[in-house]
Amino acid sequence: MRISQIQQTLTQSGAKPIHTDRILRAWLSGRALDAGPRKHAAAKTLPLSVRAALPELETTLGRFAIPERQHPDTDGSTRLLVRLADGQTVESVLLPKKGVCVSTQLGCAVGCTFCMTGKSGLLRQLTSGEILAQVVLARRLRPETTLRRVVFMGMGEPAHNLENVCDAIDALGTWGGIGHKNLVVSSVGDPRLFPRLLAGRVKPALALSLHSAHHVTRRALLPRAPDLTPKALIDAGEAYARATGYPIQYQWTLLAGVNDSEEELAGITRLLHGKYAMLNLIPCNENPGQNHQRPTLPAIIAMTRRLNRAGILTRIRHSAGQEVEGGCGQLRARSVQVSDVRGQASGIKTEATPLRAIA
Repeated sequence: MRISQIQQTLTQSGAKPIHTDRILRAWLSGRALDAGPRKHAAAKTLPLSVRAALPELETTLGRFAIPERQHPDTDGSTRLLVRLADGQTVESVLLPKKGVCVSTQLGCAVGCTFCMTGKSGLLRQLTSGEILAQVVLARRLRPETTLRRVVFMGMGEPAHNLENVCDAIDALGTWGGIGHKNLVVSSVGDPRLFPRLLAGRVKPALALSLHSAHHVTRRALLPRAPDLTPKALIDAGEAYARATGYPIQYQWTLLAGVNDSEEELAGITRLLHGKYAMLNLIPCNENPGQNHQRPTLPAIIAMTRRLNRAGILTRIRHSAGQEVEGGCGQLRARSVQVSDVRGQASGIKTEATPLRAIA
């Protein structure tokens, strides 16, 4: 169900725009649909027909994102395996600094060689309701924390699900109470993305997957990404940054012997010098069945210092879930593998036993 269908359902029940706005604000804040200001209880402000429709709608929305497993890490993050209404699972992450990372697709078509999510290909799009439900779940699991940041960096390529992603961005920037610059969309840089985001009333910040200063290397790492040269990607990013006033975050997954050379360092400096941007160096997740390895920590620190001295604002960003082997796509992959093995042994498809139940 998309956010527009939720609005339509409320309208059909007799809700006026003011009622719909109140109900959506309540949902996206993690509260009951009939919640509202203490002095304005639902019984006094919502029509009887609307109140009668809310229990069924609440049940429907509750099925969008059901917590199946949680994997807390020592960095303060918690990676979640979330079950959707159709029984499929996606991942989201409760971030340590009042944020949540959400998925936008079930699987991914880009096929990045260092990412587990792309191994399964694209299975289906998530609806805007399913994307938003991950934020609602985060708020309900951490009611003591004021959630201030939503990053679209989980499973999937947001640019390949633009309408649902843009609907979710609009909802979060209005009814959801998230500051526009604290909505961060991570993308490989589809050319359709930039004008579409600029056309919205809520304009998010961008994190663009760069990973190499050389076109051939980047194409090898992101085999089914749009055929943009690193310079073309950065030019598009720079135009977006200047239009919105938010610096671009460029993502660089560090792969030992692939994109950590002196030549790459020179290329980064050349491409990003003077740009309204920052560079995130992300040591790769060392996944089973993949050949990539991360550089040593001293090498990563040295690379970071050299880039900062060269005038490129650079920081090291560790992917959440490393200690539980919960990098993006790993939890779902393990769940599917366990289900398949048990199903083969018993002759039926079964679900993996949760490693840690969510109360």
